[in-house]
Order: sequence, then structure tokens, then C-alpha cells
Amino acid sequence: KEQLLAGKMFFREKYPEMKYLAYFQSYTNTFAPIEHLKKIYEEALSDNDVVGIVVGTRPDCVNDSILDYFENLHKQTFVVLEYGVESTKDSTLARVNRGHDFNTSRRAIENTAKRGLICAAHVIIGLPGEDRNDIINQAKIISELPINILKLHQLQIIKGTKLAFEYLQQEKNNLVKDIHPMAVDEYIEILSEYIKYVRKDIVLERFVSQSPKSLCLAPLWGLKNHEFTDKFVKYLKQHNISQGCKIVESRNISSMDNS
Repeated sequence: KEQLLAGKMFFREKYPEMKYLAYFQSYTNTFAPIEHLKKIYEEALSDNDVVGIVVGTRPDCVNDSILDYFENLHKQTFVVLEYGVESTKDSTLARVNRGHDFNTSRRAIENTAKRGLICAAHVIIGLPGEDRNDIINQAKIISELPINILKLHQLQIIKGTKLAFEYLQQEKNNLVKDIHPMAVDEYIEILSEYIKYVRKDIVLERFVSQSPKSLCLAPLWGLKNHEFTDKFVKYLKQHNISQGCKIVESRNISSMDNS
């Protein structure tokens, strides 16, 4: 309740009529006994200004009991489950010590969708060892999943992490570099290609993230989010790119072949 109050106070002056979704974002928000989870979700929903919840978690930290609970809760209020998929490539997931494979993500998403719940997936573009083909192939695989929302952002090297240590070692010792933080124009180009293969009915809720400069080792773009958005939209318009346009082309070519 204290967190919700602080959030509401921040927005109240500018948006006095605003209603809220309680976003359980940090950490793994289904990793607790179900009775405890019910207590904290329902505490958030008891606020008259809260009209639903968004729960971020890992695909290896859900089970039938919690999904059944969300299914029933969804009959009463707005519910979104957001899974950290990160990559569709098992070797990448092992490389970054994710602790689960892609089939775990697929099963969690399918089990969520079959209950009629709104389902979101989060992925990181440019993880160690993934080349352009891997990234584009990810978009195709993601589009086959029964998700409603997709969140994307670029790889960031955060100070103090194991990835940061490995990145600095590669730079210092001139090692083979599989950790490659993208320059902004490089990311815009690959992201533009990526969304060509994302189903048109999937909501792209985010396509960039910028950690505080005090925490981020690389890349340092020096752009605010709205500045990045302006550059990205301009690139899309200049190159006549739209979400899912390659899927349409593939289907049209397939139809022509069949005829």
C-alpha cells in the first residue's frame, strides 16, 4: 500500500483522474507460497484506484495452482502475466546462466494462454554469441507463440555484473568478443528488421531501455527515450517498414506457389 500511495502521489497532480495497474516488476513475483502471493496481489487490488495487476516472473516459476488462481482472478479484474524469455536459443540461455531452456518458456506461455490470460514476453536483443540471423530467427519463433504483448530492449552491460567483468576482460586482453553492445544506429537497423517478422496483432509495448548512466557500462547512447523513439520512427518511415510486413510477404508468396 505504501508503494502504491507513493506512485499515485507522483502522478496525482498531473493526472488526477488516472486509474492504475499494480505492476509487480522486480524479482520473481510468483516465487512464494500461493497464500502469500494471494495476499500481496489482493492487497494491491483492494486500492480503489487500482483496476488490475501486471505480474512479472520467470517461466520456470509458475505452476498450475498459480495459473488457476490467475484464471479465476481474471474473471474479476484485469490481469497480465509477463515472462522473462530473454532468448529463444538454448545455447544463449546457458551462456548467460539463465537457468532454464526455451521449451520452459514455451510451456509457460502456452499454459497461460490456454487459460485465456493476457500474456507478455520479454526478450533482449544482442545477447552474447547471437548474430543477426539468430536475432531475426528469434522474431519468427516468438511470433509463433500465443502472446499478446512483446517487450524488447537492447543488451546493456551493467556495472558489477559477471557480464561486465567478462566484457572488460575481452576489451583489456583483446580476446574473441562475443559480447557486443550495439551502437544506436546498429540497434535501430536490426530492430527494424526484427519487427518485420513480428505478428501484427502483438502489441510492442517497449523496444528500448536505458539504465542510469551511473550503472551502465555500455552502450552509452546519450539519448532520452523519446529521442530514440523519434530516430526509430523516422527510420521506419524512410524505409517503408511496418510490423509484420515480412510475414505478409511470406504468406503471399506461399499462396502464389500453391496456386
